[in-house]
Amino acid sequence: MRVAFGIVLALTAFGCGGDNGGASDQPAAGQEGGGAIAPAGGGTITGTVSFTGTPPANPTIDMSEEAACAQKHAGGARDPQVVVNDGKLANVFVFVKSGLPAGQTYPVPSSAAVLDQDGCLYEPRNFGVMVGQQLEIKNSDPVLHNIKAVPTKNRGFNISQPTEGMTTRRTFSTEEVGVPLECNVHGWMKASVTVLNHPFFASTGNDGTFTIRGLPAGTYEIEARHETLGTRTQSVTVPEDGTATAAITFGAAAS
Repeated sequence: MRVAFGIVLALTAFGCGGDNGGASDQPAAGQEGGGAIAPAGGGTITGTVSFTGTPPANPTIDMSEEAACAQKHAGGARDPQVVVNDGKLANVFVFVKSGLPAGQTYPVPSSAAVLDQDGCLYEPRNFGVMVGQQLEIKNSDPVLHNIKAVPTKNRGFNISQPTEGMTTRRTFSTEEVGVPLECNVHGWMKASVTVLNHPFFASTGNDGTFTIRGLPAGTYEIEARHETLGTRTQSVTVPEDGTATAAITFGAAAS
């Protein structure tokens, strides 16, 4: 079963969706675009998200009615709510919460973030996009999926993707943390996308690591979000053209 790092709208009809979104390395802020575009900085934050204690068992998923999806999960399908490898926690979305220069704007990436539906699971699970960035929703399964976004600040959508290989693109118009994504056909399918007006975010992969590049020198508050374990915040000082490191820890009792 796959997991990932790390970054959707309008109306259609019923179906489900999944791949990418924020990646472990987001592009640095660039020079193009209008307004007070911030120059790319040379600073980087690298970090590792760890899990202490015994991780909870992930629920099993009954895919008996979706043989095409079930065959993609050797040993049976499980809902990857908490994915821990050698003490490192995957699917954590990390972003700069505060500390960026006021009034700066950042160019929207020309490339789309990708949310894939593969094996009747979303990939990535917890990711980010910039305001106005295209989100490509892809169906890699030969089954009907229906992806539904349930935001509170943005316009929601409900997209039917009945055939393998279908793609649909949507965008978000305003910042919003943790927009729920779900599938009306397969109730276990869930993901989360955070919409930001800057590119300084990432998601942890299976090794629990993340990298955020292109920051100007300064002190920032970063936030790490996990779907069931809650949030952690940390202050990080980035040197000019240098690298700051962060070590973030979740545990079974995290909230």
